Amino acid sequence: MVGIVGLGNVGMGSLTILAENSEQIAQKLGFHLRVKAVCSRSVQQKEIPASLGPVLKTTDWRDVVSHPEVDIVAELVGGTTVAAEIIDAAITYKKSVVTANKELMAASGAEIWSRAIDAGINLAMEASVAGGIPIHAVLREGISGDCVTALYGILNGTSNYILTEIERCGASFEAVLADAQRLGYAEADPSADVNGCDARSKLAILAALAFGEKITPSDIYTEGIERILPVDFQYAHQLNHTIRLICSARKTPQGLLLAVRPALIPTATILAGVRGAYNAIWVRGQYGADTFYYGRGAGPHPTGVAVVSDLMRVAREIRGGSPERVSPFAHERLGEYKPIPVSLQRSAYYIRFRVEDRPGIIAKLAGVLAGQDISIDAVLQIPAENWRDLPFVITVEPATEHSLRQALTEMQTHDFLLEPPLAMPMEKSL
Repeated sequence: MVGIVGLGNVGMGSLTILAENSEQIAQKLGFHLRVKAVCSRSVQQKEIPASLGPVLKTTDWRDVVSHPEVDIVAELVGGTTVAAEIIDAAITYKKSVVTANKELMAASGAEIWSRAIDAGINLAMEASVAGGIPIHAVLREGISGDCVTALYGILNGTSNYILTEIERCGASFEAVLADAQRLGYAEADPSADVNGCDARSKLAILAALAFGEKITPSDIYTEGIERILPVDFQYAHQLNHTIRLICSARKTPQGLLLAVRPALIPTATILAGVRGAYNAIWVRGQYGADTFYYGRGAGPHPTGVAVVSDLMRVAREIRGGSPERVSPFAHERLGEYKPIPVSLQRSAYYIRFRVEDRPGIIAKLAGVLAGQDISIDAVLQIPAENWRDLPFVITVEPATEHSLRQALTEMQTHDFLLEPPLAMPMEKSL
């Protein structure tokens, strides 16, 4: 028996799938998966599918967690406060847990799994990353025999929609964001999406699965997309690149390097073709080489499929009485992550300037770069009429992030700059 706490988009999508697809689910499981109780603050206004039969409706999640007939609790409320209480209580009552909570799992998932092991119950979290893409199952079981060396992903559909719309129509970030909010792709408060924090939580979870290390999200270098202008895409296209918010995790001789930031990627790469509110993950293995996973990153039905699939897997385990459970983090125990600073990254960079035009600007900027032993690759300038706000770009040969930042800091002392330079890595390894 299943109890669902949280009847927002994902909760209602999961209920719809459980109701409309019940017979096929039963055929796959060999038994019916029943919903016994649901909880929401507005549960009386929710239309629960009649085909589910008698279902307890409550506004108190404790009624679901403590219900004697509920075997699996689906936590679909999100956040890190009440959600943590729900999961803690479920473990105390020895109820298995299915969750779509990326923020909580990124911050505390390893500890929650440890308590779940001690309680003899299961924890499943496929829906916490990339909506309808079963990337957890891939890393946990599908390619578990490989040794992952790098993982790159587009993990936030809102940001990807905004970037690809700026690219398509040339509108400003603010205009496209407003349109995304109107269409329901962006929340009223979109800050976690556009500043990279949502993607950071997802990367922390995937990196833990891929590399077996307990990742602290705050250790991941993170930049958002708020400063991207339409002209950045014009320059990127001249370089045969495009711009995406890239979540990267890769092994280096110094350790695991993680980052969430906008980056230029070659237009010939498969990630460059990911448009709109879609997600994608590209994984490189030492033995299996490259694999790619693509699909809807959010939405009631794609994410609901992930929730229901987890419910089925956990229900099958409970019915079969399996004493051995595969960790949701793919490793029996996670090692301690020793973060290495992003300043050690070595890359080619795109640097966009906005200046009040006057003679000698490029010479001064080139001098700053030379002072940090950074070589210029190209200087690009699209003709513009407004000499008081002139954008142009310098691309540089591979350099360390540390030396680039030193140069950028020195550049900001020049009074011809209208804003700090925008620097983005050029991901040549994709």
